[in-house]
Amino acid sequence: MKVLIDACVLYPTVLRELVLGYARTGAFMPLWSDRILEEWRRAAKRKSDHDEMIATSEIALSKAAFPDAMVAPGHETQLRLSLPDDDDIHVLAAAIDGGADALLTLNLKDFPTNALSAEGILRRHPDEFLLEGAHADEAAVRELVSDVLGRAQRHGIDTSNPRALLKRARLPRLGKALFS
Repeated sequence: MKVLIDACVLYPTVLRELVLGYARTGAFMPLWSDRILEEWRRAAKRKSDHDEMIATSEIALSKAAFPDAMVAPGHETQLRLSLPDDDDIHVLAAAIDGGADALLTLNLKDFPTNALSAEGILRRHPDEFLLEGAHADEAAVRELVSDVLGRAQRHGIDTSNPRALLKRARLPRLGKALFS
């Protein structure tokens, strides 16, 4: 299964680490475009120059880890599409031209299901997506979450309440399922 990952899922860090960690298990093939990666870098820059530097490094590492993930959305594809926010057309075009089965985004209202279903693409929220993964292989997702929380703790993030941390990462249902 191929999944186009929107920039809002790639930044912030905990969410990205969980999603890309899940991809590393072979559960799906991630896709993105140069513009999506640039949006990730710009979002990090808005926080600080240091965060931009980290994002630039993490983008390079992500490209190396998933060399087949890059999609170049065609101009013709973009011209025929319509979404509530024209700035999101490139995301759907990348999903189409990359042969994605799903588009992973937090911005559900910006990607109406009828626009995506007309292209044979499912709109997925990361919480729902990772929760399904936990139902399919709870041990693997628990291990992934444990690894990500461990890295977060080493970077000074309070992980004493993992359910709350996952909720802040926009993964409340996953947090509830794993830490009830």
